[in-house]
Amino acid sequence: MELLTLRSNRNGLKGEIEVPGDKSISHRSIMFGSIANGMTTVTNFLLGEDCLSTISCFRKLGVLIEQDTQKVVIYGKGMSELQEPKDILDVGNSGTTIRLLTGILAGLHFHSTLIGDSSIGKRPMTRVVTPLREMGAKIDGREEGKYTPLSVRGGNLQSITYRLPVASAQVKSAILFAGLNADGITTVIEPVPTRDHTERMIQRFGGKISRHENEIQVEGGQKLLGTEIHVPGDISSAAFFLVAGCIVSNSSITLKNVGLNPTRTGIIDVLQSMGASIDIQIDAADAFEPTGTINVMSSKLKGTVIEGEIIPKLIDEIPIIALLATQAEGVTVIKDAHELKVKETNRIDTVVMELKKLGADIQATDDGMIITGGTKLTGAKVNSHGDHRIGMMLAIASQICEGEMILENVNAIAVSYPAFFEHLHILSN
Repeated sequence: MELLTLRSNRNGLKGEIEVPGDKSISHRSIMFGSIANGMTTVTNFLLGEDCLSTISCFRKLGVLIEQDTQKVVIYGKGMSELQEPKDILDVGNSGTTIRLLTGILAGLHFHSTLIGDSSIGKRPMTRVVTPLREMGAKIDGREEGKYTPLSVRGGNLQSITYRLPVASAQVKSAILFAGLNADGITTVIEPVPTRDHTERMIQRFGGKISRHENEIQVEGGQKLLGTEIHVPGDISSAAFFLVAGCIVSNSSITLKNVGLNPTRTGIIDVLQSMGASIDIQIDAADAFEPTGTINVMSSKLKGTVIEGEIIPKLIDEIPIIALLATQAEGVTVIKDAHELKVKETNRIDTVVMELKKLGADIQATDDGMIITGGTKLTGAKVNSHGDHRIGMMLAIASQICEGEMILENVNAIAVSYPAFFEHLHILSN
């Protein structure tokens, strides 16, 4: 069990960094590049463990993928040329990989088996399995397909109209991938809009997809063409330093090339509503995903209520928002965040447990948490529980703690941000 001792920052965080490539877009670039015809070149790809699991799975499906520190090149031959894997497809810790890949495999005339680590083994797969079975895929797994390992025998899919019972970009994307290989037009209806990277990516690869309000339609049998993708910086990774810039005294941080997809910018909305000193310059380039530069400084914050349609726009940022709220004046209430319970950990319980160790005034609710701010945090022994976002949240908390922090399971951070501590060091000097 990897341990790291962290100490508070007395001088502030100052300087400029570029956060790593967006994890969601990096995953999808490999998937679409693999099912498209022709070469796809991806720059600023996130070389985190989750995205490397996606590359590994598609190599086992017969796709030639070249990778170095500068770019990834995928030599796609089309959806129909994917090959039956001779080995189990291991997604590691990546929920995105297993759910979206299941959607692709559902349309292919061969058998495959997917598995992941112990965390994946606890995450519900029924939400993906149910609609894919309705389309005609044969999928089985532990407890009748509720949990991994999953066994998939696909092919002969029929289009469906499916209303998502919960707002989930992963489930939506799995159905859309299957829809690309189904007979007819597949329709997905969202309760509220979720991140739209899959829809944008279909268009980037030359495909057609339509949206009317919360109804998305894609036609089967489309041929996608290889392209070039530059992955913007991950706003979910930037969120940790945005919060650090607000709560660590004497700080001024500039984050460049941050993805500003409007389905992902809930963290910025919350920071602004809480009174953060933040400035955004949108890049002029006509990228398929909007990007910009964000400047943030130490701020006097006030509590707020976070609920409703904004939740899907910041679901991954709630752990760091909870830390932010401990330093705001007044009470912050987070509601409608049931999805936190089925992430890498039950993030409601884990966030509350670990922040309480530091002295935070925080209580769990059934669908979120209540945080009373203005709290001085103290050092303690804390644990990421193998969850990268919990680990990074605690590392940022160490910067304002009185006394040293010992962080257990620190290696989990490499899942999405291998250079996290390097960037923290740069800003500390």
